[in-house]
Formats: sequence, structure tokens, C-alpha cells
Amino acid sequence: MAVSYPSPDFEIRVIKDKQMIWDGIRKKYVKLTPEEWVRQNFLQYLIQHAHYPPTLMAIEKEIRSGELKRRCDIVIYKESHPWMIIECKEPGTSINENALRQILGYNMTLQVDYLVLTNGDYTYGMKCDVHGGQFITSFPDYYIKNN
Repeated sequence: MAVSYPSPDFEIRVIKDKQMIWDGIRKKYVKLTPEEWVRQNFLQYLIQHAHYPPTLMAIEKEIRSGELKRRCDIVIYKESHPWMIIECKEPGTSINENALRQILGYNMTLQVDYLVLTNGDYTYGMKCDVHGGQFITSFPDYYIKNN
């Protein structure tokens, strides 16, 4: 999937000798790591270009699988249910079988319609259904268009 990131307009500060970036979804500064850079750019793409509502996004969403606690990078909700999981990796990290297993593990709990893996340079998406999954080449519209 092609992703055209908007020009970065981030609020970055040094707090206690650490570079921090403002996360408008979580409403706080978070440590600026390479993975966080990908996440913040991807969030801006979703909001500015794909027009996904920021109020229906969860960042680092904790899920439980039995006794195991895990965190999804981004979960998009639709009609009060998880609709899309996005897993962000730092630039240069390969989107491989391990990354796919990770996001599929999250989906065993959340049961979403769409899965997305990105490292900022490469983005892969999949539409999930009862028969498995099908790769997608563009982001689905969030809003249903009435004719």
C-alpha cells in the first residue's frame, strides 16, 4: 500500500535529557524512538489523508490473551468495536513472518476487519474474513458514502 505522509509538524521537546514527541491522541509527550516516529507519522496520515477520526483511535491498546498482556500499537474503532489493528515497526525493520504472527495474535482477541503492518517505508494491509485474509492496496474508507 502506498502511504504519502504529510509534512511533519510535530511538537518535539527535550524533557529530562530525553527527546519527547507530543502524542495528540494520548494527550501527552512520549519518548521519541524510531518506532514512535513511524507511529506518529502514520497517525497523521490516517487523520489528514485517510480522514479517520482521531477520537476513535487507541494507542498502545492493552489486550489480554489468557494471562498474557500485550499492547497493540494502534487500534481503530468503528461502531464501538475494534475495526483495524496497525502494528508499527521502526524503519529498516523487516515486515516478516514474525511481525505477521504478532498482529495475527492480536487479532485472535480483537477480531477486526483489517490488519496493517508498517515500518514507515513499507505498508501492508489485509482484509480479514471467515475465509482468511486478502491483501489490500489502499486504505478502506472509514465513512460509508450514501448515494
